[in-house]
Amino acid sequence: MYLIGIDVGGMSIKGGVVTQEGEIIFKTAIPTTEKYTADYSISEDIKKVIDLVVEGAKINLKDVKGIGIGQPGSIDSKKGIIRYSNNIALERVPVVDELKKYYDLPIYINNDANCAALGEHVFGAGKGYNDVIFVTLGTGVGTGFIIDGKLFEGRECAGTEGGHMVINMSKDAPLCNCGQRGCWETYASATALMRQTKEAMDQHPQSLMHKFAEEEGKVSGKTAFMAAKQGDKAGQEVVDNYMSYITCGLVNLVNIFCPDAILIGGGISNEKEYLTAPIKKAVNEGRFGAKFNPSIEVKTASLKNDAGILGAAALVL
Repeated sequence: MYLIGIDVGGMSIKGGVVTQEGEIIFKTAIPTTEKYTADYSISEDIKKVIDLVVEGAKINLKDVKGIGIGQPGSIDSKKGIIRYSNNIALERVPVVDELKKYYDLPIYINNDANCAALGEHVFGAGKGYNDVIFVTLGTGVGTGFIIDGKLFEGRECAGTEGGHMVINMSKDAPLCNCGQRGCWETYASATALMRQTKEAMDQHPQSLMHKFAEEEGKVSGKTAFMAAKQGDKAGQEVVDNYMSYITCGLVNLVNIFCPDAILIGGGISNEKEYLTAPIKKAVNEGRFGAKFNPSIEVKTASLKNDAGILGAAALVL
């Protein structure tokens, strides 16, 4: 039997046919529609991807165990509803009921970061750990929690939004897409890193960050890291500050959950040990009772761009 995993993102909707051992046998993607309306639901685009992967994998729906969907935002996984998604501008969309019109299969939906956490726990770097915090550093900051080997969602599946912890109460703190100021996401996301890099470049016209941004054709999440690795002081300062923001949020989470491991995903995780090693040191030194409590592993998530598909598929399991 196969699993179908659908990973909904702000730029694209990805889908794959997955074996129960976690092997993707076929995957594809379509662009996310710019604006969904009452006349054209996101369910229509999800259906397109499901049909494409079934056709591409050359399988029959009778051989599919179920469909899992990872979706950004506040998700009611019990009722199969997207309550609210700020990055794709969705409200109260009954996705599962809409898709049930086309597929006589079990269909599950959950927050995308929850799915990625579950995927890493079942198929990836979180395998073998009982308690895991998963953090994805991308356009925003997503968090997912595995507690006692199970996905934790909070009451009515409305919890685990770690990216929206407020870490700066100042009235001048950056405004988050959620409407609050000073959210962890506004400091620790890849989007925030690019903002911080641009600000530093304006202040340091001789920095190597300008050279690397010009070579890439843009300022990216890699720009400051590349400059820092070449000994650029301004680039290193950006990286150090950025890591301190990541650590601030992680210490808060560790003090609450004390997991076996923290897994870091998203584009910034491509820095691997250059990112995780100093963060591991800072988290274990900065947590409450540091000298007395067990050490926390900090590792790079392993599923990379397939984490969403595999995590959504894992919902079926």
